[in-house]
Amino acid sequence: MPQAEQVVANPTYMGDIRYFFETIDIEHMAAKGIDLGSYAGVKKNALAIYAHTTQPNGDMPPEPDRKWSAERSQTFRNWIMNKYPMGTAVAPTVAKLALATPASRTRRNVASLTPAEIDQLKTAFTGIMARDASDPTSYVALAGVHGLPQTYCLHHEDRFNPWHRVYLKVFEDALRSVPGCQDLTLPYWDLTTPVPDLLKQAPFDSYVVPVDLGPPYGTNYRTTRFDQAGIDARLARYDVIQHFDSALVQTLWGVSGVSGMQDDFIAGHDGGHVSIGNTMADQNVASFDPIFWFYHCNLDRLWLRWQINDSATTLTGFTSTLDGNTGWLSAPFNELPPFEITADQTIAFDIAYEEPAMAATALVNKLGSIDAARAFVIPKAAKVSVMVKNIDRLNIPGSFEVHLKADGQVVATRAFFQPNAPRDCENCRKLALVNVNFKVDADLITDRKLTVEIEVPGHEEIGKGFPLSSVGSPTINARLLLEDA
Repeated sequence: MPQAEQVVANPTYMGDIRYFFETIDIEHMAAKGIDLGSYAGVKKNALAIYAHTTQPNGDMPPEPDRKWSAERSQTFRNWIMNKYPMGTAVAPTVAKLALATPASRTRRNVASLTPAEIDQLKTAFTGIMARDASDPTSYVALAGVHGLPQTYCLHHEDRFNPWHRVYLKVFEDALRSVPGCQDLTLPYWDLTTPVPDLLKQAPFDSYVVPVDLGPPYGTNYRTTRFDQAGIDARLARYDVIQHFDSALVQTLWGVSGVSGMQDDFIAGHDGGHVSIGNTMADQNVASFDPIFWFYHCNLDRLWLRWQINDSATTLTGFTSTLDGNTGWLSAPFNELPPFEITADQTIAFDIAYEEPAMAATALVNKLGSIDAARAFVIPKAAKVSVMVKNIDRLNIPGSFEVHLKADGQVVATRAFFQPNAPRDCENCRKLALVNVNFKVDADLITDRKLTVEIEVPGHEEIGKGFPLSSVGSPTINARLLLEDA
């Protein structure tokens, strides 16, 4: 929020204007069908907002102590006159972060645990792994929520991060139910470092599923992973770390396979899964590998870091980052089955992560398209978005790779995470047509013959190549990425 009421000559929505509207304002006007919680809503109603808030005759907000100052009104007018720039968020200062209410649970890096904490973590995992499959707090029952046999998990959509945030807490609560582990918090594995030695030891190195998962897994399916060299090679192949780094500096929430934080974040998520091993690459069984929990704990840490940088740790702040659909934060579209907690309740979640102090982050807002009423620039070093649109993934037997080639040479590869029989997955059927978005330097592709190929890792015995003719009628969309002027 602005430190003082002073006129801003060149205000932006993300940097200034969104802070002018409090939760009480947004809720009050929403009941009247007026949206003050998003860029689109404020822009649409900007002239009316200016008329109703400018003194001495403005009637909103109604409370005398919340009337807009002359400086605020002038800043809002400047925003209108400058053609409603979206702008970028400004990361909060260290002083402001220090004022935040401490969370009741703080999760730590698994590599920094003390010997006593390691013993407690082993006790907790061993404890829930020993429980009968009929116990909803058993390891096998909890892992079965994500994949087989229940397949509740949500991927490649807005509720992806909220669903997994709740899932981690439910799992953490089960760990805490083991005697002597009531204060335990699930640690995270920082993906920029090798798999810690601890996660290569029992009970974290593998798991044997004690129930019949059906073909091709059967009973006593054992989880497997690649060695560190194999993991490193795949993380680099799919640009996993780069995707997460890019996600953390995006201003807008965006859409999976299109733009914003979600596009890069989910690309990193998918690539990470496929990098770790055959089990983690298969949505049906990924959560049975103990490393799944440490991996996803890290992803939740990164999402929270993005929220903090983007001033999106409250529902009001988070909603202001949505440049489009907000319906998934309201009933009944906010449900996260089988959990009772809803998507909107995950935004402020009373969980923190212990990590090194974050340096101030410069956020960006790169878009493939922009409202014609907004001024924009094409940076000299602008990347090109090459989007493969409307891939019908239901015929593809498992997680797959999409390669972008220039003159026959691979210039970028994206991994897409899904079960080996996506037609049996309700969420997959609802999102059958998916996009894969490559963001590449122009000099890698200009004046070169571009082609796209799909491969399915793990099918070497019959050939990894998957014909484009079997994935519907995908199209290619190429465009320069724009920024607000």
